[in-house]
Amino acid sequence: MYLKVNTKFQLALTIATLWGIFSLWAAQFWFADLSAIIGWFLAGFLILFIAVVPGFINAFMVFSLLMDKRPVRKHLDTYPPITILIAAYNEEAVIPDTFESIAKQNYPGLLEVILIDDGSKDQTHAVCNQLISKYPWLRCIQQETNQGKSEALNRALTLASHELIITLDADSYLYKDALVRIVERFHSDPANTCAVAGTIMVRNSRQNWITQSQEWDYFQGIATVKRVQSLNQGTLVAQGAFSLYKKSVVLELGGWPKTVGEDIVLTWAMLENDYRVGYCEDAIAFTIVPSTVKGFVRQRQRWARGMIEAFKYHPKILFKKRLSSFFIWWDLLFPAMDVAFTFGFLPGLVLAMFGYYWIVGPMTLILLPMALIMNSVMYGIEEKMFAEQHLRVRRNTLGFFLYMLPYSCLLQPAAVWGYVTEILGTKKSWGTK
Repeated sequence: MYLKVNTKFQLALTIATLWGIFSLWAAQFWFADLSAIIGWFLAGFLILFIAVVPGFINAFMVFSLLMDKRPVRKHLDTYPPITILIAAYNEEAVIPDTFESIAKQNYPGLLEVILIDDGSKDQTHAVCNQLISKYPWLRCIQQETNQGKSEALNRALTLASHELIITLDADSYLYKDALVRIVERFHSDPANTCAVAGTIMVRNSRQNWITQSQEWDYFQGIATVKRVQSLNQGTLVAQGAFSLYKKSVVLELGGWPKTVGEDIVLTWAMLENDYRVGYCEDAIAFTIVPSTVKGFVRQRQRWARGMIEAFKYHPKILFKKRLSSFFIWWDLLFPAMDVAFTFGFLPGLVLAMFGYYWIVGPMTLILLPMALIMNSVMYGIEEKMFAEQHLRVRRNTLGFFLYMLPYSCLLQPAAVWGYVTEILGTKKSWGTK
């Protein structure tokens, strides 16, 4: 039975709202006990953003996923020419593999690859130049001084010969047919589509516990959010690591802004101007994720700053009459949830170890059924997509258990610090992730 997008949205929203109402009813005694200890305002804030709102979001995602039926990609008689833009900074060790993955795509249309070396201190430019004879589609441009990722991409954009451009991180490795699939998805989507986000998976997942837990985040968390947003015509980030864009639209909007989150700010500019951003779940690029706590925290701090930048640059997007606005308002709740988790849930865990179940206790268990259902549904959908690509979900039990809670103990405090640094306007640095 075919259901229209608006119908699916209304059904998922109704069920999630009912779950939220049930959560509020179930939490009334918890609120009474906790407010007697810390006051009604703090008690209400913590219960709302630790239990009720996350439960609502999980319920919406589960029922949206259950109703999701991806439209079939159209195979093309002829494939349009594309230009791949790669902004690089100190990437001499990884760019040979990246170029090799592009060559193995055997894209059936004209292909141009422009690497912009943004003032690297290593041999990135020299390594790139050595590979030009091997890859005739490759051009290497060097900026003498480091100017930032957005400046590098904007310069590459002016040199691009074709209307369809793809951004790719210098350490990303394209899985087979990724270019064909993302181009087919673009041509299969509605006419006002100006960008399509690809799927990012973890390439160095076996390195240590940090990368093992990130494997699950990319496989289930990030991919699922993009899938649900795409179902409701509201993909909020065409990430720079691997996405397709229309060159004319990017130029119309002034290119990539000089921000930490240049990709999210540009995507929101597209949405604010009534363009659509799609998502191709089976166009996959594997990327190298941070392998240290410091690197991971810095990455997620940048991502959090990027979201605040997007709100600062495009506040009017909150009031656009389209389904994607729902997810913009949803993003507005994340700082509150991150603060509640960092300053409420984490101290509550410590208190619970000493027998004080004021914040973390029996009532927080109400989240477990929905969380288990959501993870099961997400896993099933992503596993099916993997199987269709002849990929196998590897056994990573340690990473999964780390992802379920300890991962958040790093992720959400890092996000809070990102919000603070953006509000305070601290110095911004070049980042590829």
